[in-house]
Amino acid sequence: MKLCWVDIRSTNGLKDAIVAEALHQRVDGIIANDLADLTNLPPTVTRVLFPQDAIPADLTGADVVLVDTDKFGDTATLALKFPGVEFGRYVEIVDAPTLEQACEAARTETWSYLLFRDPTKIPLEIVLAAAGAGKDTGKGKIITQAADVEEAEIIFIVLEHGSDGVAMAPKNVGDTTALKAAAEERSAPVELVELTVLETAHIGMGERACVDTTSYFGEDEGILVGSHSKGMILCVSETHPLPYMPTRPFRVNAGAIHSYTMSKAGRTNYLSELKAGSKVLAVNTKGETRVITVGRVKIESRPLISIDAVAPDGRAANLILQDDWHVRVLGPGGKGGEDYKVLNSTELRPGDKVWGYLPTEDRHVGYPINEFSLEK
Repeated sequence: MKLCWVDIRSTNGLKDAIVAEALHQRVDGIIANDLADLTNLPPTVTRVLFPQDAIPADLTGADVVLVDTDKFGDTATLALKFPGVEFGRYVEIVDAPTLEQACEAARTETWSYLLFRDPTKIPLEIVLAAAGAGKDTGKGKIITQAADVEEAEIIFIVLEHGSDGVAMAPKNVGDTTALKAAAEERSAPVELVELTVLETAHIGMGERACVDTTSYFGEDEGILVGSHSKGMILCVSETHPLPYMPTRPFRVNAGAIHSYTMSKAGRTNYLSELKAGSKVLAVNTKGETRVITVGRVKIESRPLISIDAVAPDGRAANLILQDDWHVRVLGPGGKGGEDYKVLNSTELRPGDKVWGYLPTEDRHVGYPINEFSLEK
C-alpha cells in the first residue's frame, strides 16, 4: 500500500477542513511546520514536523522530523539527541550533486523526503534504482512531493513500483480524497472458475473488437470477455505464435461488440465503448490482475462463433468471438507442466475446459448493483 502524506504548511485558510478530510480518509501522515498543528492529532496518523528555521527543544507531538542536513546536521546525530523521534532527510533535487544526495538518502535514511524541480521523472527513476536493496529489505521509505493528484498517480508507478509514498499540499477540499483514491487504485485478484464447454455454434457475420493496449501481456494473460455481466471467459492475447502473421502481444482479439469486459474498480465496459485511454483489467490464469490502458480498438465485420460453457454449480457463460482458428482462449492444464492451455476457439468441443469468471452482482451502467436483472 502506498503512503499518503498531506502537507498543511500552506492551506489558504482551509487548514481545519483539510485536516478533517485527511483524518476521515485515513491518510498516513500530516506535515506541518508548527508543532501546535500536530499535537492534537490522533495516533492513527503519523505526525510529521518540517521545521524551517530551528528544531524545537521539545519535540513532543512529532513522530517524524524532516530536516535539510546542510542546515541542521546529519539525522543520526539528531536521533541520538532526540530519542523516540524518527528523523528524515529532505533533499531538493535541482542538479547532479543534489541527485546524488537523494540517491544516498534513499539508500541510507529511515525517511527520504524528495522534491524534484525538474518535470521529468528520470531523476526519480534514478533514485528508485539507486535505493535498490535498501528498499527491498525495508530499511527506508521514500516520500516524493507531488504538485497535484495527476503527478501523484505518475509517481506511484514510476519504474512499475513507484515511490513508497507521496506528499501533497491540497489546494481545495476534495484533493485529499482524490489522492487517497489514487494510492489505493490497485486491482484486486479475481476468482477464476473452471468452466466446461457445452456447445459451439457458427452464427454468421457481426462486428468484433480487437483491443490493442499500451502494455505487453504475459503468455498466460488476457482479458475477461462475455455476453453477460455474470459470466466471462478469459481471452488470451496474441502472445503465442501464429502462422502467416507476427505475434502482437499487446492485442486481444476480444469478441463481439456487445460483450462485457472488466475495467478498474470492479466496473464493466462494453467492448464497443472502449477507446484510446480507456482502462481494462488484464488477468492471468492465477487470477492476478492489473489495470492497463487501451491504445486503440479495431472494430471490423467478421464471421462469429458462439461458445456456451457452464460451471460445476450450474452457472453459465457465453462468449461470442471471431470465427477463426487464431482467436484463442485460456484453459487449465497444458503440456510441460504449465498450469494453463491455449485453446483455439474453432477447435473447442463439448467437454473442453476453459477459465472463466462469474461475478454475482447485477450491473447498471457498468457498476455493480443489488437489483433484479435477467440476462439471456
